[in-house]
Amino acid sequence: MDQAQPNERGADSSRQELLAQAFNLLQQGRATEAAHLSDALLAAHPGDAEVLFLASETRLETEDPESALGFICAAVEAAPGQLPLLLKKADNLIMLRRRVDARQVAVEATAVAGDDGRALWMIGKIYSRCDDPAAALPLYLHAQRMLASHPVLLHDLAMARFFTGDIEGAEQDLEALLAAAPMSAHALYLRSTLRRQTEAHNHVEDLQQRLATGFADAAGRATCLFALAKELEDLGQSEESFAALSQASALKRQHMNYDAAAERESIDSIRAGYTKEVMQAEVPGHGEAGAIFIVGMPRTGTTLLERMLGRHSEVNSAGELLDFGQLLAAASRKAHAAHPESSMVEASLKIDFASLGRDYMIAAREAAGGSQVFIDKMPVNYIYCGLIRKALPKARIIHLVRDPMDSCYAIYKTLFNQAYPFSYDFDELADYYATYHRMMRHWHQVMPGDILDVHYEDLVTDTEAQAHRILEWCGLVWQGAVLSPSDNDTPSTTASAAQVREPVYTSSLGKWRKYEAQLAPLSDRLAAAGIVGVE
Repeated sequence: MDQAQPNERGADSSRQELLAQAFNLLQQGRATEAAHLSDALLAAHPGDAEVLFLASETRLETEDPESALGFICAAVEAAPGQLPLLLKKADNLIMLRRRVDARQVAVEATAVAGDDGRALWMIGKIYSRCDDPAAALPLYLHAQRMLASHPVLLHDLAMARFFTGDIEGAEQDLEALLAAAPMSAHALYLRSTLRRQTEAHNHVEDLQQRLATGFADAAGRATCLFALAKELEDLGQSEESFAALSQASALKRQHMNYDAAAERESIDSIRAGYTKEVMQAEVPGHGEAGAIFIVGMPRTGTTLLERMLGRHSEVNSAGELLDFGQLLAAASRKAHAAHPESSMVEASLKIDFASLGRDYMIAAREAAGGSQVFIDKMPVNYIYCGLIRKALPKARIIHLVRDPMDSCYAIYKTLFNQAYPFSYDFDELADYYATYHRMMRHWHQVMPGDILDVHYEDLVTDTEAQAHRILEWCGLVWQGAVLSPSDNDTPSTTASAAQVREPVYTSSLGKWRKYEAQLAPLSDRLAAAGIVGVE
């Protein structure tokens, strides 16, 4: 035994050196070399948790998430009760859209975490990523008691309260956050969006003072200007609001790395590839029914319709899922690897649409709590209407349409969280809208009768008639509860989370006309593209 100990220490030292070397290679983006080292370590130490963790990380970097999950599961078995491994396992499960399994891992992790505030916080984030702020909330609260006034945790806590309708609690969290971190711009913006501001209750002077003090970076200043613009509009100070909004948008766009033309070209290439002949060609799809896709531009009433349908006893919402686009991209990459001479769109024509539909339904139904009928309210799925039809021929597609200028103004004034980067510049916004408009006109032409257009203006002025029409389209029996979307007490995690708590209102109709002069360049560019009003 005495002779073996130095050998064991030497082997362990070599293992640690190789592990460090492999992780350094991963950090440098040299995944293939890291994978070779990982394979060597696996051969020598097949049951070692650190080695298995490394193997999982290298598989993720080489785009093999299924194998990555297998290795992280093995690591958890090799080192039971290790929170970092459990959290990583949950992360991998979410990546693979296995949300039920991820929640189960969160339960296991909670049992291990005890009063570890940071661990509880990270477990709460698992639920948040599963679009379940109600489950995240008690974990954030427990973590907050352990970590006191941690600014980032307080922001997560405020967001969870906001999404679950606890506006007063969210305001209290944000005040505590701002006491600890006075120049937290995202807290300032969230505080402004929690409710409509009034003469008696607003933060305009506070925001102006913070802007005068100055922010450490342009992003913070832009975010605070968006907050100020929102509050000034609430107070009816239109000129001042638009001035702040213009500054905010210009500053935001100036510091973004975004190729607007490339995004439009990508959308146009799908339109060009999915011709009428392609759409008429028979391909096997997945015949399961129950999916309702709500698509369109953002800020066009998609959330209102989701909340209405969500009041029906047979319907649950899965939220804004990325699943269809992610599964489509993965299948197209595989097809492209087999046919490298093809473009990505051409490769997508060769995928197994039935498998795409089946995989989507498994993941989406999980996200909707197993409901037989569910809503996927990801607006940008408008890009994939034809592919949805091929993969899921029994799915229902509802397209929300709104006055172009009302739509574009509502988009322009919203600070989105890592989405819709075209929204901060008039030319890019108008050009993107024209691209969207051409795409939806194309889908109607090549698959006539397969998409139900619902006009926002009709939805808010003739709600009952539109509700009857929509339920009939979805094959659902009439239930009057759909006329009371504000009574829907499920969480809402969209940019409209504040408005959904209110009854149906018409005050946003024609709102852009208050800023007709300032929005003239946007209106002119839309008109040049042939877009002058609601079709």
